[in-house]
Order: sequence, then C-alpha cells, then structure tokens
Amino acid sequence: MAGLTTLTAPGTAAATPVRQDPFTLGVASGDPWPDGFVLWTRLAVDPIAENGLGGMPNRAYGVQWQVATDEQFRRVVKAGVAVARPEYAHAVHVTVHGLQPGREYYYRFRAEGYVSRTGRTRTAPARGTMPHELAMSFVSCSQFEHGWFTAYRRLAEDRPDLVLHLGDYQYEYTKNTYVAPGGNVRDHDGPETTDLASYRQRHAQYKTDPDLQAAHAVAPWLVVWDDHELDNNWADEYYEKPEIPQPDFLQRRAAGFQAYYENMPLRESSKPRGIDLQLFRRVHWGELATFHMLDTRQYRDDQGCGDGYKDCPAAVDPKRSITGARQEEWLLDGFRRSDARWDILGQQVFFAQRDNNQGPLKVTSMDSWDGYVASRDRITRGWIDAGVRNPVVLTGDVHAHWASDLKLDYDDPTSPTVGSELVCSSITSGGDGADSGTTAHPWLTWNPHLRFQNNLRGYVNTTITREAVVADFRTIRSVRTKDAEVFTRAQFTVEDGKPGLHLTADNPPAAAARTLAASETSAVDTVAWETARP
Repeated sequence: MAGLTTLTAPGTAAATPVRQDPFTLGVASGDPWPDGFVLWTRLAVDPIAENGLGGMPNRAYGVQWQVATDEQFRRVVKAGVAVARPEYAHAVHVTVHGLQPGREYYYRFRAEGYVSRTGRTRTAPARGTMPHELAMSFVSCSQFEHGWFTAYRRLAEDRPDLVLHLGDYQYEYTKNTYVAPGGNVRDHDGPETTDLASYRQRHAQYKTDPDLQAAHAVAPWLVVWDDHELDNNWADEYYEKPEIPQPDFLQRRAAGFQAYYENMPLRESSKPRGIDLQLFRRVHWGELATFHMLDTRQYRDDQGCGDGYKDCPAAVDPKRSITGARQEEWLLDGFRRSDARWDILGQQVFFAQRDNNQGPLKVTSMDSWDGYVASRDRITRGWIDAGVRNPVVLTGDVHAHWASDLKLDYDDPTSPTVGSELVCSSITSGGDGADSGTTAHPWLTWNPHLRFQNNLRGYVNTTITREAVVADFRTIRSVRTKDAEVFTRAQFTVEDGKPGLHLTADNPPAAAARTLAASETSAVDTVAWETARP
C-alpha cells in the first residue's frame, strides 16, 4: 500500500509488537471545517479489558494516517504519523488542514502492520459560498443493552454528509440495572462507570458494535453529550440523587470527561482540563447553515423541585440558567453575527413547552428547558432580536420522535410561531416502543404547538437547501430483532422565511402495530409514550 510503511513511534521500543488487529474500535471523523477535519481511532486488541486500556502494552505506538480523494487511495493528498500513547488509552486525534473545501475524502490508519477500515468524510464548504444541499442526520440515546444498533446501520446506508449525535452515546449502568420492557438483548460489561478505567471500558464496548462503526465511518460527526455519558440527570457539580452521596463525584466527572474526549472525534480545544471540557462550539456549512452545538449539562443550575415532572416555582426563576451565562452570551452573539440561511441549534433536551396536565396546573419536566423558562425566553428573544432568518432546534433525550412549533408565549395558541424544533427518537433506549398515529398523543390536544409524536426507535434525516429543511422521521419497528428494516414514519418541511412545520408525508401505522389511543394514557403518565430513565 503506497505510503504506508512500517513505523515505530519516536522514542519507543520496538520490543512489544502487537500481534492482533488493534483497530477493533473502528475509525471516525468529526468537526469539519473548510480545509480539514479531525480524524480519530483508538488502538485496542482486547477492547473489554477491565483496566480500560484495551489490552495494549504500556508503550506508545506510531500510527500512520492517510487522506485521499478516492476510496482506493490512488490519490493521497495528506499523510502523516500520530502517536498513540497509553496515558490517553492509545486514542489518536489527528487535526488535518490544507484540503479543498466542500468535497469528499477517504481516510485510513496503519499500525504494527495492520490497516484500519476506510472512513468517508468531507470538508465544510467555504465561508461565503452557498451549497446546493446538505444531507444531515441526527441521533441520540443508544443504550447498548436495550437493542441492536440497526438504526445506526440504516443511517450509514442513507449516506448522509454530516451526522449530529445529541447525547446519551453510552450509558453508565451495570447489567440488570436499566432493563427495557421485554428484557435486555445484551449486557454491559463491567461495573457502573465511576472511574477512568470503567468509562474507557464502556466506550470501548460500544465502539465494538459493527453498526455503530459503520455510522462513524460514513460521514463526519458533530457530538455533544447529555447526561448518561456521566451520570443520569447530572447538572454541573450536582449528581442525580442527593440522598445517595457521591463524595467523589467531581473525580467521576473528570474521568467521564477524559474518556469522552478520548473516544470522540473532537478538536484539540475540547481536550479536558480537570473537571471542565469545552464542548459548545460552532460549525459553519458555507452560508447555508450554521450549527451552534450546545452543552446543557455542564453549566446548568440544578433541576428544580427535586427533578421530574412538576408544577415548580423554580422553573420560572429568572436567575436560573440551563446554559450558564458565558455560553448564553456566546450563543446570542452568534445569532447577532449570523449570515446563514439556517441557524441550527444542536442540543440535548426538549426545548418547546410540554405540559402533561390538561387542567389548570402546568406540569412540565424539570430536566428540560421547561425547567429553565427564563433561559428559553432569553434565547428565543435573542434570535428574534438578531433577525435570525430560520432558527431550527434539534433535540434528543426523550426516546421518541417529536416535532414542534416554537413560540414566545406557549400559553397563547394564537401567538406567532418563531421557530421549529425537530426531536429524534432513540437508537435503542427504551426497547421497541410502539407505533401510533401522527397526532394520537393526548398531550397534543392541549399543547397545539406540538405537531407530531411517535414512540418507535430511529433517527431523523434532513435535507437542507436554500428553500427548505425537509425532515424524514426514520423508524424501526423492533430493536430486539437484528437487521430490521427502516421506513419513514412522517415527513415535515420548514420553508425558508416561514417559521413553523408543514406535514408533507404521513405513513400511517401498520394494521398489525399496536396504536395507543388517548384514553390509554393519563395526563400525567408518560411511560406509554416515552420510556422514563431510572
């Protein structure tokens, strides 16, 4: 293979050769810019090793990398050597520059005579240019135990240009702790993740999945975390259950952040510093779209009233924030400076109001933006005051597909629509779920800005052009069955300059599928519609 020669890392001994394929965790790319991107791999011959080091000897290894314009690597345009060091669990992050904007590339790695699989990636279009189209997919919530990662495989087969992962990439629980309806199809190895070794081991177990590897290899990813990458419903320096003390929570946070960086295709600026990791960032896709990737965990005030669905005074406290002051100002400044056709917020938790009570009380989730109403109002008013042309919020977390019109005043159904929210279901979390009619969910009756809900698993494909964002809600009937087919449950369109969603295609539930009627679900019971996390 041209340009790939045997190499030992500088200053390391060649006395500990690797005699098994070390590329068991696949390859990935991410955070594209007009002249490059980040390339990632991690060497591991025994991915599930209890010490989290993947069975690798305690020495550094040279890892060659190549970028080519063709899949056969006849036209290699960039190449180099990175060093996989044991102190980073032999993870490699390569920052590539000097490429052409807005074009497709292929990449691969070599170490110890072994060659990785080939990955496909692309650079972002140049600033000042208007691309014809962007195919972007977004996903969230992949609980390894709850099902097969078929949705990742189907996403890879759809061949997007860009993938956004909006959190809950992995889950912290030990086996038999978080059990899906009908039982888990496979188990986590190791204990609940609380230290660096266990977080590394868990990330590696997820990365061994061939469907996840295929999704990483098909396109560059933009990743942000939610809660399960660390601990369920964590908030800044607060852990989930104060009645169960975690005296080492800040050490746990530092370990979780370190392992997250090691296992994601993140730029150098996201390298953790103790208990902090800079994750919010901005990616421009020419003048077509700007992606504002948010972190709604690391800087938030603790959830009000003990978390859960509550009618809670803290939810409307103007001093409370889900983003923190610095990130909020960064986002508002981005709105003021934006010249993009579409400003897209890639973030974790439900943005629109979801009142689960038909009566006079407003009962909402304290873990979502409903628990931080002033924060939501400031950001919504920020994009209105800045004259943002087309704001679109992307969301994960809730294990169901949703689509929402965004308002300044959700209590007045006649108030103007000022944006759109698209929510992807889980890859697996919650098990199979259930199909239902597009507007069957009872909450839509008294939350008319909520336009769609479906509880099957899947992901969302979007086609972004100058004229519109078209969102296909892709669904899989069973994650307990390997290699299930995917289909588009519904399609919504957001037209340029016309805030709000238009239903453009509706694939009704199959006759054999169980459809939940409104009478089957009480106004305060969410379990039938989205799986609550323990």
